[in-house]
Amino acid sequence: MTKTAAKARVYVLADRCKGCGFCIEFCPTKVLRASKSLNKAGYHYPKVEDPEQCSGCDLCSMLCPDFAIWSEKVDGKKKGTG
Repeated sequence: MTKTAAKARVYVLADRCKGCGFCIEFCPTKVLRASKSLNKAGYHYPKVEDPEQCSGCDLCSMLCPDFAIWSEKVDGKKKGTG
């Protein structure tokens, strides 16, 4: 079984999330799930379940009304290489 490298890294600000679930519902690669934990406001925030499957589309960020989630592309290059 070959493991693929993630094309992007997803970041979540758990305490900013209000639990709308848009990011989870509309993620095309289904890498997000509702956490079992609650944030300070009592909402289940998204957590990344399968990070190597993230396509880097950043749809999660575009749909989030609270700016609680975003992704950044990973280029696969090591720092210090051209």
